[in-house]
Amino acid sequence: MPHAPTRVDNPPNPWQSQHVEWLEPPPEVALEVFEEQARSILSTNDSPDLPFRLSLNPYRGCQHACAYCYARPTHQYIGLGAGTDFDTKIVVKRNAAEVLRRELAQRRWNRGREPIAFSGVTDCYQPLEASFALTRACLEVCDEFRHPVGVVTKSALVRRDSQLLARMARRGGAHVALSIPFADEHDARALEPWASSPATRFETLARLADAGVPVGVAIAPLIPGLNDSALPEILERARDAGATQAFTVLLRLPLEVRDVFEQRLRAHFPHRADRILNAVREMRGGSLCSSAFGERMSGTGPRFQALARLFELQCRRLGLVCGSGQDARLREFRAANVRERQGRLFDGA
Repeated sequence: MPHAPTRVDNPPNPWQSQHVEWLEPPPEVALEVFEEQARSILSTNDSPDLPFRLSLNPYRGCQHACAYCYARPTHQYIGLGAGTDFDTKIVVKRNAAEVLRRELAQRRWNRGREPIAFSGVTDCYQPLEASFALTRACLEVCDEFRHPVGVVTKSALVRRDSQLLARMARRGGAHVALSIPFADEHDARALEPWASSPATRFETLARLADAGVPVGVAIAPLIPGLNDSALPEILERARDAGATQAFTVLLRLPLEVRDVFEQRLRAHFPHRADRILNAVREMRGGSLCSSAFGERMSGTGPRFQALARLFELQCRRLGLVCGSGQDARLREFRAANVRERQGRLFDGA
């Protein structure tokens, strides 16, 4: 494989970093870290299912070890597995900020200043970020270029960058969504064992909002029969913490993810597993996953429509902007960019 990642013999321990107070007990598994010199860092997509075109991912794999993670198959692209390899063999793109600066200086990336989605694939604030600080370095580059960003994370480590994100929100645009699919601590620990606890994530929302960062909540994934009953509680707690937006995404289980999810589900919820899987099939036309554009993030049938309606009604009741997460901010960023360009024209700049 060309440009194969190089294994790091003694990777840094994020639980011994200066940000250890924001992390929870370390995984009971051995971690392997590989370094990669990235040739490019910005990715593009043309999917109608996603509210962004540009995304940035400083890491491959994710220590959060979420059983449902749709990114698991991407580890197979580099000769690793979609199961425990994805959780324990992490690739860090050491030159991410350097490559980003080069790419943003090029007109093809800077034209229109479309927001860059951080964590379009894996969580940019996973534990190793406490040691490598690649996400922060990339955010500083975006701040330098006044390029708008949207961040989605499950990690309390994002608090470290609250002042930077607040400044970016004032100058060029920044928005953070905390992914909080569970209100119950036990349910969360079962399926996303090394992510920050739900209570910590709600607290993180509040801290970011207090710092002046626009925040929202992502109930993603929505797992019928497991976390759908918690929709009102999650939305209300997020609103109380300062969230102004909310979005949700129905669980999808590509082939490589299906086995990981089902194994974890049966281990922790043995008496509910079949009902949950059947409910997903009911909402996805008899399948556990749809790969068709326009269908991947949504569902069908009366049960899904009822949940979608419940979500919309709760958002309306709480005064939350309901949608796909970045849509409203995207419109704001584009309008602000138009005003800025017009101002420069009239100022003779």
